[in-house]
Amino acid sequence: MKLRTRLIIAFCAMVIGPVLLISLFVFGFGRAKIRTAERTLGIEFSMHYLVNSAQTVNESTAPIWEDLHRQAQDDPDRFRTFSYLQEVNEQLEEKLSFLLLISGGDIYYQGKQGDLSGLTGELPKYGEGEENGRSVYVEGDYKAILKQVDLKFSDGTLASAYLVTAVKDVMPGVKGVIFQTVAGILLILLIMAIAMTFWIYRGVNAPISKLRVAARRIAAGDLDFTLEADGEGEISELTRDFERMRQRLQETVREKERFDKENRELISNISHDLKTPITTIKGYVEGIIDGVADTPEKMDHYIRTIYNKTNDMDRLINELTFYSKIDSNRIPYNFTRLNVADFFEDCAEELCMDLEEKSIRFTYENQVARDTRIIADPEQLKRVINNIVGNSVKYMDKAKGTIDLRILDVGDFIQVEIEDNGKGIDSRDLVNIFDRFYRTDTARTNTENGSGIGLSIVKKIIEDHSGQIWAGSIPGQGTVMHFVIRKYQETTV
Repeated sequence: MKLRTRLIIAFCAMVIGPVLLISLFVFGFGRAKIRTAERTLGIEFSMHYLVNSAQTVNESTAPIWEDLHRQAQDDPDRFRTFSYLQEVNEQLEEKLSFLLLISGGDIYYQGKQGDLSGLTGELPKYGEGEENGRSVYVEGDYKAILKQVDLKFSDGTLASAYLVTAVKDVMPGVKGVIFQTVAGILLILLIMAIAMTFWIYRGVNAPISKLRVAARRIAAGDLDFTLEADGEGEISELTRDFERMRQRLQETVREKERFDKENRELISNISHDLKTPITTIKGYVEGIIDGVADTPEKMDHYIRTIYNKTNDMDRLINELTFYSKIDSNRIPYNFTRLNVADFFEDCAEELCMDLEEKSIRFTYENQVARDTRIIADPEQLKRVINNIVGNSVKYMDKAKGTIDLRILDVGDFIQVEIEDNGKGIDSRDLVNIFDRFYRTDTARTNTENGSGIGLSIVKKIIEDHSGQIWAGSIPGQGTVMHFVIRKYQETTV
């Protein structure tokens, strides 16, 4: 789930959920309190109870007032009976009220303990109160709502019975209900907040914990694991990005390991290949110093051998320098329009002279039109030809070696083929010969080992000319190298 969706749901739940729960709580709690009040006070609930609870409680004493009023008319002397007054007071206590009887200006009966001086001074006198049972509100130090029953004893003494509902006795109950309601609402809000916080935390913490563990493993160098992302959302996207980063780091580490391995191989190969001519040069120089070359013919042979080995060293150093340019993608190209026939005829002349010295027969065939041209760098293209021919010479195992150079016309391309009758390449090695530092097992047994980067240089140059190169070979019979380069065609606008 998206984090945005989760937050929206949490917000709606925090707004709507408490409203619904509070409504249900208030309704249920209120109904319970109302029923309790109805049972206790003996009245039917109305909204007036919430507005003026003391007045409502006082009105609940109406039946008792009617009984007292009737008793005052029928048998007023009964009000002088303590047991009767006590019985009435007990009924009033259930209504959160009490009975007060004033006779001859003095308190005759007081149904509630305590100082009532703040009330008695404000009580209506005999004949001043309502005779129809209506409530009277008494202000002052002792606020109360009361009903008055006037009566006259048989001896002529005037008295008044008051059904008193003290405001201070009713308010604690109302405050308790309010406090319980507020406490319930706060509890609901707290529960909703905890629930939503836990829900959001659980949804966010689990993937973040996975990311934290993954980050620690990466920091420790452990990249061999997979970070799974479940569902959609911002955190899932972050997890997938983190996994892509891990994969990229793993590829970088593997690339670095491969690069380091290739560098070690290169250093090993170059060291070996440099050591061989240096050893030869050293031996021949020592022979000259020791006077072994005591004839002009021997001296000429020694000097030529030293010269050839120096050229081999120079070639290896040039390959190494060019390899560093390939690795940093800084090959210096100088593309120009070349006439195919003229360019390859020059190459053929140079190759013919070099191969004659090595007793290798060379043939050249051109099947493209004389005006055919290509866009190429002549120096780098010549490097391609020389590297391929050099490989053919290096691995030639026949007494009568042959190398053929053919230029073919294949539609929009020219195809160059260089074929030899050397030892050939096994089919399992053929697909790898253009990889850096790759040398076949048969090549490794040859005393003329190379650096292993010659054909990788060839492939890089041909691809930079927007061409393709491949090879075909039959072990024991020879190898054919093919590469194609697009023809140059002028376009008239």
